[in-house]
Amino acid sequence: MPVLVITGTGTEVGKTVTTAAVAATAMAAGRSVAVLKAAQTGVRTDEDGDAQEVARLAGGVTTAELARYPDPLAPATAARRAGRTPVRPHEIADAAAKLATEHDLVLVEGAGGLLVRFDEAGSTLADAAELMAAPVLVVASAGLGTLNVTELTARELRGRRLDLLGVVIGSWPEGADLASRCNVADLPEVAGAPLLGAVPAGAGALAPADFRAAAAGWLAPRLFGTWDAEGFRGRVAP
Repeated sequence: MPVLVITGTGTEVGKTVTTAAVAATAMAAGRSVAVLKAAQTGVRTDEDGDAQEVARLAGGVTTAELARYPDPLAPATAARRAGRTPVRPHEIADAAAKLATEHDLVLVEGAGGLLVRFDEAGSTLADAAELMAAPVLVVASAGLGTLNVTELTARELRGRRLDLLGVVIGSWPEGADLASRCNVADLPEVAGAPLLGAVPAGAGALAPADFRAAAAGWLAPRLFGTWDAEGFRGRVAP
């Protein structure tokens, strides 16, 4: 798995913190890691973006960003409004391939959901994943409504014959409600792929050293961690 694409079922689902957790566990397992942010939106040139946040939390990763647009919009719209060149799928694939020659694992973080548009032709992160023949990790929310968007994302991936590695709950709430607890069992069923972790809500606010020390407990062995899906399901089952 030299390249792993990380997408969300939408915005604000914990994608960047999950990316940081995967980076931290991979490095703890002895892998060298690069993080590629295909298009950063909603951040000024003098501010840290998602790739820099991953580096802050995980430490020791190489970061790359192909484009940055100031408006907090889909990349295609943000690029058009800024009068800047959009990011194309082949550029994402080429950048990931270059990073993969120098690193054991390249994490390609998308913007929002799988089918968010990157350019005026309607190109998406899914198109880039096809060019890279890379597996995709889906970060989903915990609560009500997550099953529909997770299943739609999984269906799109299967329709493109892309490998859905699994699903991670990007922000598991303390005192989870009934829907969230039921979704632990239902998410892998609707996705047709395993649940590979649950990152606690607020994990991104931890001190970096504490984040790195705890990350393995949030992710399954497939993502270099120690998290046990069956044990977690048993603890939170309604």
